[in-house]
Amino acid sequence: MRRYLLSLLLPALAMAEDGLNRGDTAWMLVATAFVMLMTPAGLALFYGGLTRSKNVLNTIGMSLGAYAVGTFVWVLLGYSIAFGEGDLFGSGKVLLSGITADSLTGTIPELLFVAFQGTFAAIAVAIASGSMIERVKFSTYLVFAALWVVAVYAPITHWAWGNMESSLNFGEMDFAGGTVVHLNAGIAGFVVAMLLGRRKDYGKVAIKPFSPVLVTLGAALLWFGWFGFNAGSAVAASGTAASAFLVTNVAAALGVIGWVVVEWLVYKKATLIGGASGAVAGLVAITPASGSAGVEGAIIIGLIGGAVGFIGVAKLKSIFKVDDSLDAFWVHGLVGIWGSIATAIFIAPYAMPEEYSMASQLVSQFQAIGLTIVYSGIVTAVVFFVASALTGGGRVDEETEVRGLDETVHGEKGINL
Repeated sequence: MRRYLLSLLLPALAMAEDGLNRGDTAWMLVATAFVMLMTPAGLALFYGGLTRSKNVLNTIGMSLGAYAVGTFVWVLLGYSIAFGEGDLFGSGKVLLSGITADSLTGTIPELLFVAFQGTFAAIAVAIASGSMIERVKFSTYLVFAALWVVAVYAPITHWAWGNMESSLNFGEMDFAGGTVVHLNAGIAGFVVAMLLGRRKDYGKVAIKPFSPVLVTLGAALLWFGWFGFNAGSAVAASGTAASAFLVTNVAAALGVIGWVVVEWLVYKKATLIGGASGAVAGLVAITPASGSAGVEGAIIIGLIGGAVGFIGVAKLKSIFKVDDSLDAFWVHGLVGIWGSIATAIFIAPYAMPEEYSMASQLVSQFQAIGLTIVYSGIVTAVVFFVASALTGGGRVDEETEVRGLDETVHGEKGINL
């Protein structure tokens, strides 16, 4: 079964042909560029539009900073831990030691594979920033981002993708990062939000998004970049990539519909922010299943993903009473859990091996979900305490929070956007 999962997750690695494939390489260059666009452009605008005007630039800066810091620590140490040799943690490729322009991962240059996977690491820690904005120190977040990619993201990646024979690989199906990226980031953000505490005016005044227009534009860029995120995870210009491309688009569209329909039933309004958030929820939901689900499955996964995201933000958030500023856990963590479960249920007949057991696969999915929640939750807390200690405390002072971080931290005003 694990051999089958490896061929499903990384088709290029299972090809019989040896040597560089120019078509695969060209596609992966494009896919990597797509995913790069998601963090300093797509997520930055999506999150920037959701925050308040006094913190727009700080929020955008956290996505930009995450991409810069994440990229650096990935090539320095993260890739070695994630894809190096070893059971629990990889090693042997620090600062890409031993990797040359002629080194291959499947049919593409390994350096290209490094770049592609690095964009995943960067966006994961950027997603987590959405839970802590408007009160976390910028310096603390940057230190946190560097430590988190190495201590949390890279090990979980190793267990899921880097070493299929790892003792912590449960045979989970996660084609493009449902647990590795989205649940992992959602849990991290949720934990930090709890440790930071609520914003001073949370629950006392209406906290309204700065710009629904920026939110929608950001969601559109995320949607675009997600084609590289999911279809690129085939690591080949193949039929699997084409299928992942199609189901990604379908699930995103159904995510919009699922969120807006439930929003209308509850509030009698169909908001632009709701539709944009639904698109992201649909994309999150299909991510782990994008290499194995058919169109029928994508419709259901995306539709329910949008509805689950809305219920999390509109209902469950008030029950948990954690100030998850931009709902990173509810849109990425909670929906990521749904997507992981749905992956075992909605597998297309042509992607299903003869020995496939849905019940057995569901057990594997829940084991991976549990491991991600426990490991990410505990180690994220440790990482945040360390980052806070290194930067003289993790939360800004009350005056800075009231005036806004754009002016006090960056000396700029985002209202002029």
